[in-house]
Amino acid sequence: MNTTVLGLDREKVAGLKESLNELLANFQVYYQNLRGLHWNIKGKSFFELHVKFEELYTDSQEKIDMIAERILTLEGTPLHTFKDYMDLAKVPVGKDVSNDRESVELIVNSLVILIEIERKILSQSAEADDEGTNAMMSDFVSEQEKTVWMLKSWLA
Repeated sequence: MNTTVLGLDREKVAGLKESLNELLANFQVYYQNLRGLHWNIKGKSFFELHVKFEELYTDSQEKIDMIAERILTLEGTPLHTFKDYMDLAKVPVGKDVSNDRESVELIVNSLVILIEIERKILSQSAEADDEGTNAMMSDFVSEQEKTVWMLKSWLA
């Protein structure tokens, strides 16, 4: 069997690297949306959401680095151009969003897309016996599911 230095099947890892790059692209768009939301939020929820959006983009920045480093660990190359991100991303671009409700809805919808990609990666990493990627995705999913619940409660 053709294996990586980590002892993982190269064929299975190839698909994982592609999916991780897809996740990376979507996280980059999500991150940039959060920056814009943080900068542009207006209204009575400004103070509450300005702080929350900063918390979320700081967390996303860490996750982006973790995803890129996991791709490198799997002997891949992380995408790093805006063109690549935009070609792959499913997360919608939130341009000129300043309304509190619209901002939170954009975040919830984006997280649902990220979780969908992460669940696909969970299946792939389980199939490849890649515990490192699996553990990372499992942590991401559980944390983001809680964030979705909290933000949906805010929207109620």
